[in-house]
Amino acid sequence: MERYKLIKEVGDGTFGSVWRAINKHTGEVVAIKKMKKKYYSWEECVNLREVKSLRKMNHPNIVKLKEVIRESDILYFVFEYMECNLYQLMKDREKLFPEGQVRNWCFQVFQGLAYMHQRGYFHRDLKPENLLVTKDIVKIADFGLAREISSQPPYTEYVSTRWYRAPEVLLQSYLYGSKVDMWAMGAIMAELFSLRPLFPGASEADEIYKICSVIGSPTMESWPDGLKLARDINYQFPQLAGVHLSVLIPSASDDAISLITSLCSWDPCKRPTAAEALQHPFFQSCFYIPPSLRTRAVGRTPPSGTRGALDRQGVKRYSGALSNSKPITNFPSPKVHHSVATGDPNSICVQRKLDMANEDGIKTEKSLKTRQPKYRSPVKDSPPSLNKGKIARGVSETAEKLSNMTVDSRRQSMGQQPRAPPMKAGVNWISESGNFLLKPAKEISTGTTYSRKVAG
Repeated sequence: MERYKLIKEVGDGTFGSVWRAINKHTGEVVAIKKMKKKYYSWEECVNLREVKSLRKMNHPNIVKLKEVIRESDILYFVFEYMECNLYQLMKDREKLFPEGQVRNWCFQVFQGLAYMHQRGYFHRDLKPENLLVTKDIVKIADFGLAREISSQPPYTEYVSTRWYRAPEVLLQSYLYGSKVDMWAMGAIMAELFSLRPLFPGASEADEIYKICSVIGSPTMESWPDGLKLARDINYQFPQLAGVHLSVLIPSASDDAISLITSLCSWDPCKRPTAAEALQHPFFQSCFYIPPSLRTRAVGRTPPSGTRGALDRQGVKRYSGALSNSKPITNFPSPKVHHSVATGDPNSICVQRKLDMANEDGIKTEKSLKTRQPKYRSPVKDSPPSLNKGKIARGVSETAEKLSNMTVDSRRQSMGQQPRAPPMKAGVNWISESGNFLLKPAKEISTGTTYSRKVAG
């Protein structure tokens, strides 16, 4: 701890106090959490839930644990420093937050929760005090009550501040999961809009009464498991109709009311996951792409419809140009593409050879279409109709000379036939009655397939 200088105490909680400090060597401002309990071994420290969970998570909306220090049996957590928390922003504020500001904060928290839940943890103590803010950035903090989703129940009854505690936990259920975080976020969202807690219960029983007065009492249709939990502890729900949230939060939009209503559902199964909440229409503007970037993005990646059209054109154009009667497209086949992605060197080699074969097939087809028999016109720049007759006379004269040629007797005695001139691309040599004639090769139709062996 000699590397840090404590500046000011900024918070005090059940398990420890938080200090703002500065690194003497680098000048970096950090937050140091000093635990109240004594720790006599390092193994005891590293097995703490807060340490185990934060060591496995690295996300821009989750506070970063920089260092763990044990000195004189006192445990210190060194975190990145954040300026304040959401509760501090709300408590002395008179004017309501703009909906865009609430949307931005909640979008970031849901991103952090989606990452956390995907990594197998849920927070269990979400409240405005544990959502830290610096400028427009929000980060989830205080993982002292975090649990692994895969851990075995029973879980502890008390998990979070009462006003943000899910009803299944209030009814002493030992079977709960990440949906308790979603209930807490519904209550926090409502408080950000109205600057007042949505369910400010003075006790567990009063908390349930406050929930019933807002969203109405549960029924066998809305939450049968909840009624069973209540019977198990001899509790009877008050019969209240509830009110529409738009009455309590008039400043919130219809999309915001819709999301808060779904998050504050009695049945945990009816609450959306964090990933599903991010897809809610309330956050649609968070995915907005400015027109300048939108044009650039379309230029780089064609839309799905355009890409499909290019695929079909590629299949039509290059079908039959490669071996095994498989159509060739402008894009690699899924199998080859997958093997390249996995990094298999043999697969990459096959991909390269197939691409070379594809290029050869295309080049051959183009050459067959464009290259004509190589005749030199007797009269340069003469009209085509005149050249046609002169070319025919030139061919007949050549044929006559070839027929009158004498071949060496030694080669005839050996039974060898006159050798044809070397083959030229795009031309067929045809022998008829001793005369060699040049005829243009027929173009290969695009619908025809040809077998071809790939080297290697």
